Amino acid sequence: MNYIDLHVHSNASDGTLSPTEVVELAASLSLSAIALTDHDTLSGIEEAQAAALVMSSSANPLRVIPGAEISVAYNNRDVHVLGLFLDTENSLLKEALHTAILKRDERNEKMTANLRSAGIDITVEKLKASEGEAVLTRAHFAKYMVEHRYTKTTKEAFDKYLNDSSPYYVPRDYLSPEKAISLIHQAGGLAVLAHPLLYKYNLEQLDEMIALFAEYGLDGIEAIYSMNTGFDEGIVRRFAGRYNLVITGGSDFHGNNKPDIALGSGKGNLQIPEALLEPLENRLKTRPL
Repeated sequence: MNYIDLHVHSNASDGTLSPTEVVELAASLSLSAIALTDHDTLSGIEEAQAAALVMSSSANPLRVIPGAEISVAYNNRDVHVLGLFLDTENSLLKEALHTAILKRDERNEKMTANLRSAGIDITVEKLKASEGEAVLTRAHFAKYMVEHRYTKTTKEAFDKYLNDSSPYYVPRDYLSPEKAISLIHQAGGLAVLAHPLLYKYNLEQLDEMIALFAEYGLDGIEAIYSMNTGFDEGIVRRFAGRYNLVITGGSDFHGNNKPDIALGSGKGNLQIPEALLEPLENRLKTRPL
């Protein structure tokens, strides 16, 4: 059986491997497809797809599905919607993602100022000096704090400084779920709710969110995921059936920024069958324009 991974990050956002290195790793693991889903950016996709052409062979083809992970605001929380099979040249989506990055930059300036008041010598310029053109996220803040010995681990950095209840945290100005789903559709893609159980809603609250997103045109839900335990996958699959959503699966690979999560296999036992692609592609074909 062939396996895939539909939730993957590179150093175009907060992963540690370049798009080419991600593809090389996927090829070495004999994955048949990955979706590059960096935060609020499409910038790594062209490189990844070019690398896949080089790495693929007739015996071991490797497909890179163009995607992005878009943050939206729901009930004052940061919720993530994956766009899959995106037209990377769609001007409306590109403009919206560019605006999202500008808003991230504004938020990052405020957060670095807050952290300096806590005695941490950090600026956006210093972050960019080490991270290049990557879309800066809180993962980069945490990495900086560990490297400069303000915290021992990234978890400590989030617990003390970066979580949304911290006095140093600054909320972002997010897209609405309706707008994000509409943009994904206008770019020819599928809109998928990422890791639905990570938002810590009870089942009634989660049901309300998924029902609302489905009204906006949500296509799928990430049921197979690295952090699932126990009956988690079954719970998400029941929501998929209730709201006519297709199933996706992904590791949420970030390289060394999430060292316990491996590409394709998550925490070691993740298996996402290639057969998931057919219902996704059928959804693309049958969804009203």
